Amino acid sequence: MEQADGAAGRLKGEADEPGWEVDPDDDWGVAVVATVGRQLRLRREAKGMRAAEFGVAVGYGEDMVYKIEGGKRIPQPEYLDKADEVLGAGGLISAMKEDVAKVRYPRKVRELKNLEAKAIELGVYECNIIAGLLQTPEHARTVIGARQPPYPPDDLERMVAARLSRQAVFERDPAPSIHFVLEEAPLRRQVGGTMVWEQQLERLLEVGRLRNVTLQVMPTNAEAHPGLDGRIELLKFPDGTALGRSDGAFGGRPIADPKQLRILELRYGTIRAQALPPRESLAFIANLLGET
Repeated sequence: MEQADGAAGRLKGEADEPGWEVDPDDDWGVAVVATVGRQLRLRREAKGMRAAEFGVAVGYGEDMVYKIEGGKRIPQPEYLDKADEVLGAGGLISAMKEDVAKVRYPRKVRELKNLEAKAIELGVYECNIIAGLLQTPEHARTVIGARQPPYPPDDLERMVAARLSRQAVFERDPAPSIHFVLEEAPLRRQVGGTMVWEQQLERLLEVGRLRNVTLQVMPTNAEAHPGLDGRIELLKFPDGTALGRSDGAFGGRPIADPKQLRILELRYGTIRAQALPPRESLAFIANLLGET
């Protein structure tokens, strides 16, 4: 028997939570979700509740309960909170949210997010798109959704959530120093339509005005520069180490060798020197908004 789940009038199923599947190639993530699921099952059985009964109590279908307990689905924070309440776990189940949050996103994105979270300085040059750290949800969904062959709907939402999760870097305290250089052409491309495009430009202005952020625009009429080969990202850490990557250097792989890093730093420094100054760049973006 299924009881009402709020306004929806039914228990939640897989279709209600796209993008919360477990990545089978993420060994650590699989282990974490399996452990959480096992603990949920043991506590439910100790309480003498059948899966269907428990599902009604937390607002989920029986099939979803079995998949979460079997380590096939990542439980949402709300699920864990409700389970804690229903099973009388005294906060022990809710405490699992911290571990689950670490495996919510694809492994590669987690690794990048972790590096960005540790960096005291970030430098990003993008030539074909607006940097992921700057994208609005609607812009990100449109860009990721344009991939060919397309992502399945569940994977699309998972990738969008992962990209947006990296933007927590703007909320860090102490704040890192962040530098962006964006090409003019992607700023003019009305990805997602006029309204989404305008919201994206407004987001750029908002971030560009943060005290720890420098945002520059490379005008299309600028002379040739070292970024024509593709994206560049540089990360510097508190211990004096650094990491870099460029589409057009060293096979596109991450590098930490000081000699190779100096090459990327030289290229990035030249790009920043050729781009519009920060104040002019923000005025340029504001003028694009004014043209609509």
